[in-house]
Amino acid sequence: MKFKPVSDKMPKMLHGADYSPEQWADYPEVLEEDIRLMKLANCNVMSVGIFSWAKLEPEEGKFTFEWMDRLLDSFYENGIYAFLATPSGARPAWMSEQYPEVLRVVANRVRNLHGRRHNHCYTSPVYREKVQIINSKLADRYADHPAVIGWHVSNEYGGECHCPYCQEAFRAWLQQKYKTLDTLNAAWWTTFWSHTYSSWSQVESPAPHGESMVHGHNLDWKRFVTDQTLDFFRHEVKAVRAIKSELPVTANFMELFEGLNYAQFAEDIDIISWDSYPTWHDRQDESYLAAYTAMNHDWFRALKGGKPFLLMESTPSLTNWQSVSKLKRPGMHILSSLQAVAHGSDSVQYFQWRKSRGSSEKFHGAVVDHVGHEHTRVFQEVKELGAGLATLDEVVGTTVEAEVAILFDTENRWAVKDAQGPRNTGIYYERTVTEHYQAFWEQGIAVDVVDSAKDLSKYKVVVAPMLYMVRPGVAENIEKFVQKGGTFVTTYWSGIVDEHDLCFLGGFPGPLRKIVGVWSEEIDGLYDGETNHIKVIGNNELGLRGEFVAKELCDLIHLEGAEVLAEYGADFYAGRPALTVNQYGEGKAYYIASRNDRAFHQAFFEKLADQLSINRATGGLLPKGVSAQIRTDGDNQFLFLMNFSNERKEVHLSEQKYVDVLTGTEVSQTVSLQRLGVKVLKQQ
Repeated sequence: MKFKPVSDKMPKMLHGADYSPEQWADYPEVLEEDIRLMKLANCNVMSVGIFSWAKLEPEEGKFTFEWMDRLLDSFYENGIYAFLATPSGARPAWMSEQYPEVLRVVANRVRNLHGRRHNHCYTSPVYREKVQIINSKLADRYADHPAVIGWHVSNEYGGECHCPYCQEAFRAWLQQKYKTLDTLNAAWWTTFWSHTYSSWSQVESPAPHGESMVHGHNLDWKRFVTDQTLDFFRHEVKAVRAIKSELPVTANFMELFEGLNYAQFAEDIDIISWDSYPTWHDRQDESYLAAYTAMNHDWFRALKGGKPFLLMESTPSLTNWQSVSKLKRPGMHILSSLQAVAHGSDSVQYFQWRKSRGSSEKFHGAVVDHVGHEHTRVFQEVKELGAGLATLDEVVGTTVEAEVAILFDTENRWAVKDAQGPRNTGIYYERTVTEHYQAFWEQGIAVDVVDSAKDLSKYKVVVAPMLYMVRPGVAENIEKFVQKGGTFVTTYWSGIVDEHDLCFLGGFPGPLRKIVGVWSEEIDGLYDGETNHIKVIGNNELGLRGEFVAKELCDLIHLEGAEVLAEYGADFYAGRPALTVNQYGEGKAYYIASRNDRAFHQAFFEKLADQLSINRATGGLLPKGVSAQIRTDGDNQFLFLMNFSNERKEVHLSEQKYVDVLTGTEVSQTVSLQRLGVKVLKQQ
């Protein structure tokens, strides 16, 4: 399958950055020089206007678009295109002064002063009115501009407001959902601590100095924040689409962001884009971070059913906001950028094009440094990458075909982390999902990272680490998947609560119990540094062998039809089942009862992939630190080989003929990858 490019005007791999010429209004020579440098760096797209409200509307009702006219005209004359942003990410000072209601109220019920970004209320009628006006003005003036290829709506939506408007909106949202207070009280289990509500007016958002211990309440507030943010996004989009509805819309998301349920945005947004800032070189072995970053790419790609996404922001060198501003070593920028492309991105874009001279991000990495010319290591590496991206036009629109899905559910994540047990020193939900994902990444096996409500029918394997919350329809979906021949893998601390964070009665793992064929009676939380071990039983159906370290969480289970594959080796539950498999319909369900070390995941998922003939990108296993991914349009295959290690690696390919897309040379069956090296091969 091949998807259409972002724009027919630019059916190429996009390469560019966030550009803020308004910061250089007193330096008229900068725009001319920037155009020269953009072309030199093989850049073809810029995101503009992201924080330009004060420049576009310096006083209420006074609009100054001439500078944007000149910018977009210059872009088009030089073959450069633009994502035009709506400026709602940061309001001008005049608005905060004249209409203080637009400023957010934090959880302690204190209204913020003017400043920072996203310091505004999504519910405020005034803010919505002002956003509608500026967005409409932009659309009316620029929707038909030949340089504009899409709308960049706001910037990194996030945060919440607890003002009176939001309190009323929250109550209305709850009344729409629950209809009656009796239903709400039952769902939230408010009889605990005598917190029963007798009037809707008593309900408020969670607060540090008020209600914060009712888990169903906390969960519904987070759902409301997502819905209210989505409603605001729709309000923005309606204004920009009124002029030219076919111009695509994106809103840049953030790395494994917890504050919003991005799955709720998928239907409303045309193109998923996200901002990636891994902390490369913070450890000797880059494999975990590389797998974690790949998992993010796969999460965002899967949000729209495999449609290519955009890498909207990354740094060509360093950040200024991480704990250590570490430079990317030579080669890492090209490698990490092409990793995004390998996993489904049709762009590589940066924050920022030119370093700011002052304020918060003046030391954040950029293509053009304060020195202002192209004679820097970073610029030359960006230029080299741009030349490479220019050879990948055939890759644009292709997708990744995955036979494996990992369930990463935002609402489940919220509930797991608010559960108060069984390990309040670190439940490590995100790390757990990443460790399961990494076992496939190390084999070059493509994965979709999906919400638990997604259709599972196209996959061979579905893995659900710590599926603590099982919402209505999820267990039924999984059951249908397994009955029809699918393989399901889940773990300890799954099937514990329903969508209201109320515990299932009658035994865990609740609605998953008959699928996995076990009853979980207890779960043991281990102290940091405390371990157990699991011993694999000989002659098991997977051919798995050995002993593995168990840590942090150990589930004590009873068999209810499942077969034991491994047992605990120590403590009072020595000899109890630690890994089981249950035949269910035409498929199988595995239950991993303990949190195990990396060696277990590698061994278990390698054997499972062998048993189910899961496709590996190179047809075989990969050297340590090397990853492989295939993008395809159904006819053509593009194999990305990526070496995240600090050593040269040899990769053996299947009996196919390949050509190196970046160099045009034919490739033998053994490919040599230099440290931090990457190759893009087209199968002949």
